[in-house]
Amino acid sequence: MTQAPVRQRGFAARIEPYGRALLVLEDGTQFDGISVGAAGTAVGEAVFTTSMTGYQEALTDPSFHGQLVCFTAPMVGNYGVAPERTQSPRARAAGALMRSCTSRCWSTWLREEGVVAIADIDTRRLAMHLREHGSMRAVVSSSPDALDGPGRDGLAARAAQLEPTDWATVIAEVSTPSRYLHADGERDVAVLDLGVKRSLLQLIERNGCAVTVYPHDVDTATLRSHQAVVVSSGPGDPARLDGYLRTIVPLLGEVPMLGVCLGHQLLARALGHDTWKLPFGHRGTNHPVLDRRTGRVLVTSQNHGYAVAIGSAGAEVTHVSLYDGTVEGFACRELRVAGIQFHPEATPGPDDARGLVADWLQECTGAAQA
Repeated sequence: MTQAPVRQRGFAARIEPYGRALLVLEDGTQFDGISVGAAGTAVGEAVFTTSMTGYQEALTDPSFHGQLVCFTAPMVGNYGVAPERTQSPRARAAGALMRSCTSRCWSTWLREEGVVAIADIDTRRLAMHLREHGSMRAVVSSSPDALDGPGRDGLAARAAQLEPTDWATVIAEVSTPSRYLHADGERDVAVLDLGVKRSLLQLIERNGCAVTVYPHDVDTATLRSHQAVVVSSGPGDPARLDGYLRTIVPLLGEVPMLGVCLGHQLLARALGHDTWKLPFGHRGTNHPVLDRRTGRVLVTSQNHGYAVAIGSAGAEVTHVSLYDGTVEGFACRELRVAGIQFHPEATPGPDDARGLVADWLQECTGAAQA
């Protein structure tokens, strides 16, 4: 069958495409576009982010591990790529879904990082579909065998048959393989790495702290030897990661602990609270959060698909989402535990929440605010 000519619109015309590409959701919804990344096929959960910037940070964020990331911003790649923007050693997302890929260096980076990428699709329609029906499994492919006839028809079935993710294995993959000292300083903070972003380590460092990063399987006694512990962000369903509670629970009341994103969810579970899956998640740099203690509204950076349900006792809800009222932060002063669902390091995003980490560090270690 003769392939139809590839048509490019707007800034996408600057990119030399690698041929046709196809995105198929598990419900059969299809999007035809052009391939602007690695050749091949990627399968994962299709999600969307509303960030206008930070495309490189997003795809290297371990919290996006194995997902197909739809960028709602109409132009992606327009300010190029730079090594200092990466949040982990390599790209973690499986695929990138874009309206327009606007630079050759971005397209080249996607290919070098092994990210299957499709452009020239209606990302507004895709995002609205995911909002209405929830995040769903999907396949994106540039393989010629998958673009026409029986191959095309079989992609939806392939997405629907995607096996549940073994999140414990994923955490082991994104965590550091061994202990390392990220920075030296006056106050001693340990980071339990479940998929930490480099920018979170830098934020703690800027507050005058020695930052020691530990792999996911570190023992409780080692963490107990530090002045404070940060449980990092990372990918996955917290309800399937209760194995880490064996490390966390013995520390309650002994060492001050702060949880960020996944860490926030695991600390809540350690206190006996539940977590649940959001219909389409919170992903973007424009999420308003109310700080109940001050009445201030923070514009935050977020990337998560699960939320915490704080019960009637054991913790105070300190922050709530102004989009849907979900819990965005909690504190248990008696046990010196706090959690924040959003990303205070704001890479990318507004820096409204950076002071929260500085305040926590000042309270539990006496570290001076940067």
